[in-house]
Parts: sequence; structure tokens; C-alpha cells
Amino acid sequence: MNNQTETQNCDFTSDLKMKGFKVYPINGDFSKVPVYSRRDFYKICINTSKSIIQYADRGIETDGTILFFGNPIIPYSWETVSEKYEGYACVFTEEFFKTKDRSETLHESPLFKIGGTPIFTLNAEQKVFIDSLFQKMIQEYETDYAFKDDLMRSYVNLIIHESMKMQPSENFFKHKNASSRITSLFLELLERQFPIETKNQPLALKTPQDYAQSLSVHVNHLNRSVKEITGRPTTAHITDRVINEAKALLQHTDWSISDIGYSLGFEYPSYFNNYFKRLTGTVPKSLRM
Repeated sequence: MNNQTETQNCDFTSDLKMKGFKVYPINGDFSKVPVYSRRDFYKICINTSKSIIQYADRGIETDGTILFFGNPIIPYSWETVSEKYEGYACVFTEEFFKTKDRSETLHESPLFKIGGTPIFTLNAEQKVFIDSLFQKMIQEYETDYAFKDDLMRSYVNLIIHESMKMQPSENFFKHKNASSRITSLFLELLERQFPIETKNQPLALKTPQDYAQSLSVHVNHLNRSVKEITGRPTTAHITDRVINEAKALLQHTDWSISDIGYSLGFEYPSYFNNYFKRLTGTVPKSLRM
């Protein structure tokens, strides 16, 4: 059973990386306990079962139909207590969802942000409606419709907006701690540095020390908190955000590569080129070819 689950997860990850999106039904008659870890994608799941979800530093007990929002920053695990469960799930990358709009990232949404509540309890009417959206996505997923990606984003947006009308579940038996609050403040401050609007003003905060000073905490405390809550070091979050912004600027502006590097805090173009190539495996110029 465990080997079968691991194989399915490997196949699933490969498919996601190729397309950036996947939707699928979930069902079974056994208890499945995923590894408590950070994923590399966002997830929306509707599930009917009795379960215990470990989300960051919190535990959430569910019994019935719930809608769950997971993001790549927060580690979580899902233990199904009941013998049977059923539902649907979709997963997607930030790149798939954002397209050319760089004004807001997904984890700024109340549904995905640190400190937010990712669980919503659904009544019978809400379950029928959300189920229908997933069923439509599954049906369209197999088609050759030219604008399928846009259609999938529309369905996901509809689920998000419907969820924001609901009241989140409060069945927590452990509350967030100081590490969670500091991590949330750090990620919010990180996001406020972007998008880059001018090539003449370089990025103000570039290192964990810069962010710690701005948040009035010791850098070691910041690093421990971010690592505890997200499973990743502070530098990894900064690096990811800088690289994503670099890609967006390369693809959606006519700024020179030198200007882009300067705006992201690199004094010399060679520093930016080496940094970008080390982290992506390619040079900045390749994104414009």
C-alpha cells in the first residue's frame, strides 16, 4: 500500500511540473497519512471524512465535508481517521496561476497566507456547488480546448471567491506561536518589496539581516522562526522571490538586463548573471530569446 502511494505521488509530481496544474478525484477505504512536509505547489481540496490535519504549528480536527487550502510555504500533514473518504483536489504552481499579472502573489490571499485559516466547513448546498466546479474542471482537463488554462484559472478563482464568503473553521486545538507571527511579518515585508516599479531604485532589503533589522528582531531569531514554520531558511524565501521577480521583469519589460540586475540589488551585471545562472541553470538573456 505504501509503495503504491509513493509511486502515485512521483507520477503526480512529474505531471504537475510539466503543466503547472492538475485536478483529480480522491477516494479510498483506508487511512492515508502523508508525510509532514512542504510541498512545491498550492492545493485546494474538498474532502468528506473524519481527519486530523497538522498545519504549521496547529492541529485541526474535521468531521464532515471541508474545503482545505494548502500552500508551498507551510508544511502540513493529513491523517484520515475514518475508514472512508471522498472528494476532489486541484494543485497548481504560482507561475501557472499568475500569468502576466504580477500585482499580487497567492500567499497574500487570506486563504493561503501564514496566520490565516485554511479550513472551511461546508454545508450540503455548498458541497454540491464546490463538487460541481471540480467535476467541470476534471471534464475540461482532458479536452484540447485552446484556452483550457484560462478556464481552469477561472474555476479556481470562483472557488476562492466562494470560500471568502464563508466562515472558517475554528476547531483548533493548538494556536499559532511567536514564530508563526514573526514568519508572517517577514513574508508580508518580503512581498511589499515587489513588484519592482522603477529601474533606478535598487531593492532596499536584500539579506536576512536587512529584514531582521526592519522587524526589530535578532537575525538568528528570524532565521529560527522562519525555518520552524516553513521548513526553509530565510535566504531561500528571499532568493525565490528575487528570481521570480527577475523572470517577470525579463519577460514583461523592455529594461536592459543590466537595469534589471541593478533594480534587484546587484551592483554589476556580471553578479546578476552569475546569480541567475547558478539558481536557474540558464542565463537571463535566454528568457528573452
